Amino acid sequence: MVARLVDPLLIILAGPTASGKTSLSLHLAERLNGEIISCDSVAVYREFEIGTAKPSREERARLPHHMIDIAAPDEEVTAGEYARQARASLNEIRNRGKLPIVVGGTGLYLRALINGLFAGPERSQELRAKLRSKANMGGEELHRVLSRLDPEAAAKIHANDTPKLIRAIEVCLLAGERMSEMWQRGRDPLTGFRILRIGLDPLRSDLYKRINWRCVRMFERGLVEETRELLKRYRPPDFDTEMDSRLVAKALGSLGYRQAVALFRGELTLPECIDAAQQGHRNYAKRQMTWFRREPEVQWSAGSGDDEEVQREILSWVNKHL
Repeated sequence: MVARLVDPLLIILAGPTASGKTSLSLHLAERLNGEIISCDSVAVYREFEIGTAKPSREERARLPHHMIDIAAPDEEVTAGEYARQARASLNEIRNRGKLPIVVGGTGLYLRALINGLFAGPERSQELRAKLRSKANMGGEELHRVLSRLDPEAAAKIHANDTPKLIRAIEVCLLAGERMSEMWQRGRDPLTGFRILRIGLDPLRSDLYKRINWRCVRMFERGLVEETRELLKRYRPPDFDTEMDSRLVAKALGSLGYRQAVALFRGELTLPECIDAAQQGHRNYAKRQMTWFRREPEVQWSAGSGDDEEVQREILSWVNKHL
């Protein structure tokens, strides 16, 4: 009788910001001969350190990490590009006989990695510039355009979600067909792995305390100074100062950096800046949990990833699947 080959295991660690995913991933990887793949849309950029809550350089030195610092600040890493590179890393880890552990809170990137994305046309910067100018007239204008081109897609995208509206219109115009029809033709799901999805779901009050503390620590560690240096090289095009304007970094619009930029623009005081960053991260955590609760077959742990009891519980879950 021929033994049936079993696909290797892939661990997905999901959860909101500040829920202890990094601590848990290190705990598991060091005990299970694992390597870590980051799933974070800002951690992919070099030079963005303090505001991203990347694993520290000391933590990264403990075992291999992937998909961190893979792009220059003025490049753009789409969900599709992330999925392509992350899948290559998955295969390399599997070929070395190691356990891959995907860790992060960017739901779209995770979905692209696991489920794949439809094969839409390449982006057109010229078309996008025209659509962004329409967006300045109000999100409703773009939504009306999409409603004429693809009513089904428009029904699923909020009128204020400018990036998704632009992409949907772009697909319709460049591909010559509706984006909703391309959705229905299917995607390119990841194969060759048994996937164990694990989610962290700390008490809301505990999570918010952790978020507030982390934001304060970011500013204490020098987030304002880091943002100042980034602005010298990669400022937003509408930043009205004498700073160098040759390059643009999309990640300057991410949480923490966005509030620090507002500080330099004179729109916020430092205390207001910290308060706004805390509120922004708390709102983001809510959106993350809404997204992850829609994901199938997630085993949820009601605690933080740096809690020893939670670590023991989840290590036991993983060992049952190895």
